[in-house]
Amino acid sequence: MENSRRAELVRKTNETQIELDFTIDGTGSGKIETGVPFMSHMLDLFTKHGQFDLNVNANGDVEVDDHHTTEDIGICLGQALQKALGDKKGIKRYGNAFVPMDEALAQVVVDLSNRPHLEMRAEFPSQKVGTFDTELVHEFLWKLALEARMNLHVIVHYGHNTHHMIEAVFKALGRALDEATTIDPRIQGVPSTKGML
Repeated sequence: MENSRRAELVRKTNETQIELDFTIDGTGSGKIETGVPFMSHMLDLFTKHGQFDLNVNANGDVEVDDHHTTEDIGICLGQALQKALGDKKGIKRYGNAFVPMDEALAQVVVDLSNRPHLEMRAEFPSQKVGTFDTELVHEFLWKLALEARMNLHVIVHYGHNTHHMIEAVFKALGRALDEATTIDPRIQGVPSTKGML
């Protein structure tokens, strides 16, 4: 049933403690506290534009840097998405979204294929947005794709403002995943000639 497409998980390491609750068929709401303000902002955009429900409570060693917290949230969200999808019966499987943000244009294409891969084409003008290292966007997306076992292609076609470019990526990610996870009543079983995803 669609309404049961939800997963909760807890991850505790020496570097981070994360509690995460993810619902595919949500209303775009949630409570996100990561200790990494820019990542919290991006996850809020992802949730709103994907019409998911997402609650995240993360405590990490941000006094070192934001790397471990950002990476581990990607791991947890990927695992939760994979778990919430269940047997994947009836899903559209593929999703594609273009999102403009002022001068920036991002495109995200996903395939919930059980074949994890990240292909990213983005050149951010700045190495930081505030205190956030922009290289962590790749780290987050790679761990998300790996743990969700999805093929994820991210293309920033153009842009000048790094914040705008990353924001467009996260909005497009939410919208592409919303499409890919949608139940299509015409689909019998899983959308694959292999008979499994």
